[in-house]
Order: sequence, then C-alpha cells, then structure tokens
Amino acid sequence: MTLSASPTAAARRTVVIYSGGMDSYTVLHRALREGLDVNALSFDYGQRHVRELEVAERVCHELGVPHQVVDIRAIHGLIDNSALTDASLTLPEGDYGEENLSATVVPNRNMILLALAIAKAVNIGAGRVDYGAHGGDHVLYPDCRPEFVDAMNSVAGIANFEAVEIHAPYLRATKAQILAEGLAMGLDYADTWTCYRGEALACGRCGSCRERLAAFAAQGVNDPIAYAKGVA
Repeated sequence: MTLSASPTAAARRTVVIYSGGMDSYTVLHRALREGLDVNALSFDYGQRHVRELEVAERVCHELGVPHQVVDIRAIHGLIDNSALTDASLTLPEGDYGEENLSATVVPNRNMILLALAIAKAVNIGAGRVDYGAHGGDHVLYPDCRPEFVDAMNSVAGIANFEAVEIHAPYLRATKAQILAEGLAMGLDYADTWTCYRGEALACGRCGSCRERLAAFAAQGVNDPIAYAKGVA
C-alpha cells in the first residue's frame, strides 16, 4: 500500500468517481486519454437499483482499469429522503427542473462521495479526483455547481498532508457538449446506464432519460440503448 508518492507520480494518477452513467463514462475515458493511471471508484449507497454499477464493473473489466465498488449502504438511513434512495417514493417524470425533480436530490451525496474518493487518492498517492458534475445539473443539484467544487477543492488542499485536486472537466458543459466530445473520442454509449429505474429497458420518461435523449437528438444521432415501447 502506497501512503505517499512523489509530485510527479501523483500528477500521473487519478481516482475517477465512476457511476456507470454517461457523464462519468466520458470523464473516465478522458482521463485515460490524458495518459493517467486511472483508478475507478463506484459506490453502493442503497440507490433504487444497481444497473449503473453493473455497467461500471463490466466497462472497467474490459478496459483493464482497477475498479472498486464501495459498499456504504450503512448510511442509507441518513440519506433516504429521496426518490433515488427510497423505493416507496414515486419517481418524478419530465424535464430537469427544480419544481418537478427536487425529489431526486440525495442529501449531501457528492460531498460524501468526494470525501471518500479523496481518502482513496491520498491512500494510493494520486493527486487528483475526477467527477462528472456538469452544467445541466446546476439548476437542481447544489453539489454540482462551481461554488461547491471550488469550496471542496479548497478543503481537499488542506485536509491531508498531500493536496488533492478535484477535477470536474465538464462543470460548465451541457449534456449535449459532453456527448459530442465522447462521440468524437469514438465512445460507445451503449456501455452506459442513465435511467432512474432499474428495469430491463430504459423508461424514457424520467428526467435523466429525457436529458439523455435530448443530448442525442442535439447531436443528430440515435441513442444506442433500448427504451420501453412507445418512447421516441
């Protein structure tokens, strides 16, 4: 186990918070194309389904990227006031917006996940943590906004003897812009899962599906995953 690393070695290594969704999939490949030593980190926090985690595990296996799924389900009772963590709550449908999708906010999720990823980075001598916050999430999720990332970067710089940079390359990008960059890299988005539901087919109605479909439409290409019958 490496507790520290030289500045040069640390600069070549990163921990990518990898959910298995479109954004983190693109972040993962972007880091690999930078030539970094990538360690992928996923979390089981008691979300409604584990489809994304299964996709993440398969992708990392195929890429030969070290991948760890951290079981933090013990904190479920602290963050269960969300439609994404409480199966008894109705999942809202429709486009992203504070009015109709506020029920999908998981309390303090990114601060928790980033704190654990920073610990992993320090533990293996990585100088960076990457995560997929993007501009489309700003309206709904405070922990995806630039102010949050700036503040967490300040904390990550002083919380340990080794400073860690929080890197959110798409912080001001739209979903369509992220997709455009991924398509330019030749990425296959069939290897991602976005739907809030864990069913055999993506529902096409939840906010996450609708944002994904809009991104593909903006690029003039078809989404390679299968959707429930009747979804355009």
